[in-house]
Amino acid sequence: MGTHANNLEKIMYFDRFDICEAYYLALSHCHGGQWSREYARLSRMGQYFKPSPMLSVESLSDNARVIYDDACARMLGVAA
Repeated sequence: MGTHANNLEKIMYFDRFDICEAYYLALSHCHGGQWSREYARLSRMGQYFKPSPMLSVESLSDNARVIYDDACARMLGVAA
């Protein structure tokens, strides 16, 4: 997340697909183990979101990347 500080300076806008993709990846990368709240949330997302097998941080739109970086910072307790 080398561009973390730069991305948080950008303005996020509402796009449900960006939000789902960003949070799916953030929850996948930053959960605290199988019994964590984040893992439970990731499991619930599977009821309504089926990601592309090609989904990766690199494939995110600019907006989704800002959302991803913000979500990871919050989950990891990093000051934004």
